Amino acid sequence: MQFSVYQESHIGGRRVNQDRMGYSFTRDALLLVLADGMGGHLRGEAAAQVALQTISALFQQQATPYVKGPERFLQDACMAAHREIHRYAQQQGMPDTPRTTIVVCLIQHNTATWAHCGDSRLYWLRDGCVLARTRDHSHVGNLIEKGKVPESARATHPDRNKLYNCLGAATAPRVDVSPRASLRPGDTMLLCSDGLWAVLDEPDLVDALSTRAVVRAVPELLQAALRRGGEAGDNATGLAITWQGGAGASDVPTEVMTTPSLISTDALPGDLHGSTITPGTGFDPFDEEEIDKAIAEIRGAIEKSSRLLG
Repeated sequence: MQFSVYQESHIGGRRVNQDRMGYSFTRDALLLVLADGMGGHLRGEAAAQVALQTISALFQQQATPYVKGPERFLQDACMAAHREIHRYAQQQGMPDTPRTTIVVCLIQHNTATWAHCGDSRLYWLRDGCVLARTRDHSHVGNLIEKGKVPESARATHPDRNKLYNCLGAATAPRVDVSPRASLRPGDTMLLCSDGLWAVLDEPDLVDALSTRAVVRAVPELLQAALRRGGEAGDNATGLAITWQGGAGASDVPTEVMTTPSLISTDALPGDLHGSTITPGTGFDPFDEEEIDKAIAEIRGAIEKSSRLLG
């Protein structure tokens, strides 16, 4: 299994970055997760962090080395994250439960399946075209789909920030799970918060991801979103991969790690997991030292396993 990956997040014009992102992988499975804590509720960043940790922990338990029943896993993992957010609020004695959007993608056996709650998005791109993207669980998104307001109203409508589905609310979330999608080498998957997609034109997003490597395209898109958002701009976060192929892929180099963004898992033992998502609650995923440490640990484990197998 080989893929190029890049992730980055910016605080924008807000006091706190409530976005969280990360990925985990085994020899045969890759999990991508992005959450956007809801700013209208206390400690949205905590809800986003708890969601990432819960879903990643379940992946590491069940991916041995791949997940059996991806649709059921995604449904159950999102519901478990919802319950853990409520548990966290109770433990902290919070007057209200923090809330977050979530978008999760599971890739294994050259097939992607994804799930989401809220308005954080996934895009699936091939050859300059959007093959699929998630449907926003928002009031204005619903109005647009019904033809009651134009697409241009998405950025200006007074109810543009109202969501009817998320993790952490009083009622159980509705988890939308996609059909399985067959990936080809060169396909790109982007997970992003509304601080990215809501301020950029979709053709610009597609062009960047179709003509440049994710390690260049994602930072360029984030910087464009930050410029447009200005001083009042939202947190902006993107996590993208370009799929190179499953086991035995022959159209990319065979080194375990050829560049900082290209990962090959073929040499990994079946019981080894790599992750940029920390299991602890005190970790700041956007602290540069912690990110460098996490990446170094993953690379070290991969290189060690490669030496042992070689």
